[in-house]
Amino acid sequence: MNQPGIVVAVIPARGGSKGLPGKNILPLGGKPVLAHTIGAALDAGCLDHIVLSTDSEEIARIGQEFGVEAPFLRPAHLATDTAHTPPVIEHAVGFLEEREGFEAALVVTLQPTSPLRLPEHIAQTVSLMQTHPEMDSAITVSEVGIPPFWMFRLSGDLLHPFINDGIDYSLKERQELDPVYRPNGAVYVTRRQLLRKKGVIFSAFSGGNTGYVCMDPISSLDIDNMTDFMVIEAALKARSQRE
Repeated sequence: MNQPGIVVAVIPARGGSKGLPGKNILPLGGKPVLAHTIGAALDAGCLDHIVLSTDSEEIARIGQEFGVEAPFLRPAHLATDTAHTPPVIEHAVGFLEEREGFEAALVVTLQPTSPLRLPEHIAQTVSLMQTHPEMDSAITVSEVGIPPFWMFRLSGDLLHPFINDGIDYSLKERQELDPVYRPNGAVYVTRRQLLRKKGVIFSAFSGGNTGYVCMDPISSLDIDNMTDFMVIEAALKARSQRE
């Protein structure tokens, strides 16, 4: 079994957002959205370094207030609407490695737009990678509510089955269909070499070996717009009342 090595977590929190302006710092359950991810990361017990990557001085200040370092402001070319996540993570990890003089073994990406993920979801995904050296990445997933077998592409005025294999899936009940899962965006764990060589944070689409941890639907909720935010706000309130 491989030695666990150094585990670095990066929280990417850009200042701009078109879908929901300022979503990373909106007040949620008495603290900024970002703070929920910071709390889960600090409580996971498996992360050697946690760094906040942002282009916003306000977000950096809030991150530091809640316990993580923000040692740089993200370069402008990594803070655009079209910037992809892997280069952002590579930049942050490379900065830490150069400053601290180590090489990370695992890189954990924690998006602040998944504020209901729990510390154990992070710990389970990291542990999966540490105990399965054949995996080059692991992510959290959740079951899809509407199976793709019932979905369509649009072509002009007509519907065309998304899965067009000659089977009439409208005649099948849900329990007859294989369950399918989607990345829920809550936790990505990547071997350092995969990020460096392939520029991806998980490899399932490129022929690699990606493990998974299943999360429940509530913990999997993520924020993209105001409707999402309101649903998560209600879910967080219900969760706190049960605890």
